Amino acid sequence: MSNQENNFSAIAGKWMIVLSWVAAIGLLTMLFTNVLDNKRNPNQNLSTQVLDNGSKEVVLQSSTHGHYVASGKINDKPVVFLVDTGASFVSVPERVAYRVGLKKGNALTATTANGNITVYSTVLERISLGEITLYNVKADINPHMDGEEILLGMSFLRNLSITHEGGRLTIRQ
Repeated sequence: MSNQENNFSAIAGKWMIVLSWVAAIGLLTMLFTNVLDNKRNPNQNLSTQVLDNGSKEVVLQSSTHGHYVASGKINDKPVVFLVDTGASFVSVPERVAYRVGLKKGNALTATTANGNITVYSTVLERISLGEITLYNVKADINPHMDGEEILLGMSFLRNLSITHEGGRLTIRQ
């Protein structure tokens, strides 16, 4: 083997080691991101049980922080909900509202823990949690909310039966 071939082999070997480390770090990042996502939202793949009387039931597991976060849909577009029985309405962050095609209605004043803010009324044509679906639900578009989570408030929940027990929230239609 010539000196040039030895240099090429040495360089190629070093690059293979670097690429192996990059691949390993990438795989570990994907694995831990998935683990963290499941801890934050343990209800990403909801199943709905249909009871003998025809009612539908969804059971949510609490997150590691004790909140109920669940994947669902608004107007058939995937979203993430944070169940909030203290919120009068479903409250949608403005950027999510644009993504799911909501239109701003009248400006309203909402009282929050941080004071009064301006939000905009809207109506959700269709909102689903598992196979529990409601139509024409009042909501607000909140330009002050950061993040992607939608507060699943009482304008949705008041039409359902809710039971909380042992880190599980059972919602029945």
